Amino acid sequence: MKNFMMIFIGADYADLGLSPEELQSRMGKWFAWGNKMEQAGILRGGEALTPQIRRIVGENRTVTDLTSAEVKEIVGGYYTVEAKDFDAVEEIAQDFPDYDLGGTVEIREVMVFDK
Repeated sequence: MKNFMMIFIGADYADLGLSPEELQSRMGKWFAWGNKMEQAGILRGGEALTPQIRRIVGENRTVTDLTSAEVKEIVGGYYTVEAKDFDAVEEIAQDFPDYDLGGTVEIREVMVFDK
């Protein structure tokens, strides 16, 4: 088994103008998906991320503060899961709650270095 990250990319909920009821319903879908992975014993961790972004770029270490309103898509969070291969994680990602909002799941294998 290997560890993979599912990185969630899309618009910030605040920018979409969702009602409080829509937000609550959407969060319920997220909690249900996380619980499903926990019960299957594959969820290793994960967090939601705030929409504030600070980038430090280049040799001169140029600092730029951004918000979700200034970028088209943001990384909104991630889950780390244990699975056999990319295909297994792709199957897990089928339940991602934000596909209907144009969201994206990026799957990346966690690199393991020999000590």
